[in-house]
Amino acid sequence: MKIVNQDFEHDPHPLADVDSNLPTSQLDQSQQNTWKKPLTYLGLILAGAGITVASLRLQPHFQVLQPSLPATASQPSVNLATDSNPNFITAVVNQVGSAVVRIDSTRTIKNPNAAIFNDPLIQQFFGYNLPKVPSQEIERGIGSGFIIDSNGEILTNAHVVNGADTVSVTLKDGRSFKGKVMGADPVTDVAVVRIQADNLSAVKLGDSNKLQPGAWAIAIGNPLGLDNTVTHGIISATGRSSTQVGMPNERVDYIQTDAPINPGNSGGPLLNASGQVIGINTAIIQNSQGLGFAIPINTAKKITTQLITTGKVTHPYLGIQMLTLTPEVKEQINSDPNSPITVEESQGVLIVKVAPKSPANTGGIRAGDVIVKANNQTITNAEELQQAVENTSAGNNLQLKILRNGETLNLNLRPKVLPANAK
Repeated sequence: MKIVNQDFEHDPHPLADVDSNLPTSQLDQSQQNTWKKPLTYLGLILAGAGITVASLRLQPHFQVLQPSLPATASQPSVNLATDSNPNFITAVVNQVGSAVVRIDSTRTIKNPNAAIFNDPLIQQFFGYNLPKVPSQEIERGIGSGFIIDSNGEILTNAHVVNGADTVSVTLKDGRSFKGKVMGADPVTDVAVVRIQADNLSAVKLGDSNKLQPGAWAIAIGNPLGLDNTVTHGIISATGRSSTQVGMPNERVDYIQTDAPINPGNSGGPLLNASGQVIGINTAIIQNSQGLGFAIPINTAKKITTQLITTGKVTHPYLGIQMLTLTPEVKEQINSDPNSPITVEESQGVLIVKVAPKSPANTGGIRAGDVIVKANNQTITNAEELQQAVENTSAGNNLQLKILRNGETLNLNLRPKVLPANAK
């Protein structure tokens, strides 16, 4: 489970970027210096707006081992599942529970204290009777997953299995299998694990595009190692952007739920009242209650197909950093006498930075441009532009309408495949 730490005074939209972690090798020194002042000015503007975002990833539930040491009366419910069966949650659990699994993983990590205790100078100063500290430690994690195919294909979070040396899958009936990671996509935090088994119970996948706030939500998983835990609540919101949640490097419009989820629920299913999977539980907000987030199952379906077929996922990128343009941001930029740019539009996406040798750079995009349309669709915020890029296959044309110094320009860009080390 990822824990996100946020502190917002108002709408959290700092440098929301389509390609936030571009390879540093693409930035030569001269171009870094070119953008040093503009970025400083924009940084001061954003700081003045009181916007701060920080995100932390907490692995599902890890231990480190040292090897050597409801509806109102005026508006009755229209959910037939609950009307016809007041014990619908029990019915969902009975229907789906056997398809929810526990995933145990181990990975070897470096012991940060080993170098200190093994330093000859430290040993000489404190004596050679210092305890022997192993250079590596074994980290054990517990997460969740759910079977999507009776022949042993399992969906979970990428952060549950990333870097794992071993993966073990335990079914509800107690049987345990060695798991093989078929592929993991850190950009959407989706992974597929396969076990050698057949005739398994499998979940039914729903349609997350039809979700509405207020609908029932049921979570099943292994929080804190407590197997087959069931919680319930409602869908609090849909379409929460990665930036709003505090994870701008990922490309997901999250489902928000108040169904209690905790570390160890990572990768488990979020279900509707009919027992269909509508999301993969993945993140919570630190020091808060009732703020959990899940990856929409429609997003996971698309990623899963690629992972099973090729073992990897390709994401297009432009190579820009951008900022949603609002009247407030426009006023702050234009009122700053030291600002390197002026903005005439009050709606669109302001380009803050363009990476050298990127598709945006070769396509003619410049810092200070305002993108107002992508493929003839009006762009009002950074999330809409990011989605337009994601929907354009690498190598295909992306038509952009931009405003630059009072002029309207139409540009055709060809997004490239996001480098593997850019995440």
